[in-house]
Amino acid sequence: MFTVMREQMWALVRRTRTVLAVRRDAGMVTSEYAVGIIAAVAFAAVLYKVVTSGQVSSELQAIVKKALDAKM
Repeated sequence: MFTVMREQMWALVRRTRTVLAVRRDAGMVTSEYAVGIIAAVAFAAVLYKVVTSGQVSSELQAIVKKALDAKM
């Protein structure tokens, strides 16, 4: 009886390992890469628009001017 139960347990362990090996994800697929690239490009476009807007541009110029005029 002990031998039968041990064999059944090992069979269950082997099946579990096989299922986990099949389900293991090796990385992103092509569609996930495409969505990721589209999201990155969209974020870059929004960031570019914000940084090149008039108010942000003038604020950045003021920060740079203040930093250059600092006394050491």
